[in-house]
Parts: sequence; C-alpha cells; structure tokens
Amino acid sequence: MTVAIRLLALLGGAVLTGLIVLAVRTGNFSAAGRWLTSDPWGIVTLFDLYFGFLIVAALIAAIEQSVRAKLFWILPIFVLGNVWTAVWLLARAGRIAGLSRRLTAPMQQKTGRL
Repeated sequence: MTVAIRLLALLGGAVLTGLIVLAVRTGNFSAAGRWLTSDPWGIVTLFDLYFGFLIVAALIAAIEQSVRAKLFWILPIFVLGNVWTAVWLLARAGRIAGLSRRLTAPMQQKTGRL
C-alpha cells in the first residue's frame, strides 16, 4: 500500500506541476480568475477545490503529531494546492498505510473480511 500511495502522489504531483507550468507559460491568469469568480461553475470549482483542501487539512491534523508539523503541512496547502498535498503523501505514505492497517484490523477480525 505504501508503494501505491507514493506512486499515486508522485505521478499526480508531477502531472499537476506540469499542468501548472503550462498554464503559467501559455494561459491568461487574470482572465481565468475573472471567469472563475463570475461563472457559477467557476465558483463551484473554487468551492470544491478549497473544500478538498479543508478535508486534506483535517486528515493531516489527525495524522501529524506535533502542532508545528500540523502547521508546516497544512498552511501551505491553501497557497501551493495539491502539489503540496502530494509532497505530504510522499513523506507520510508509510504512516498512512500503517494507520490504515491498524484501523481495518479490528473489522477484519470480527467479520473475517473487510
């Protein structure tokens, strides 16, 4: 599971970074911003994006142990986006996989399956 998490984070983060570079080099940031804040689907997209950031922030807050680590990983999400989330997933894949195993073990013992 750790390898799958890291692979997903690495590939997704790399593709997203490439798309950001392409958009910066060829797109019109001002026009895109105007559309995002004026069109109903743009507003939905922004809400969806930041709601996802909040969900990931809650997950990070639950997994990270110190306040300093929580702030280090959570605060940049709202500026750097899911590229930063991918970096966190790469760094914490082992911890996430271990937590998943610990959480599902009691369910497997009771039912014999997940």
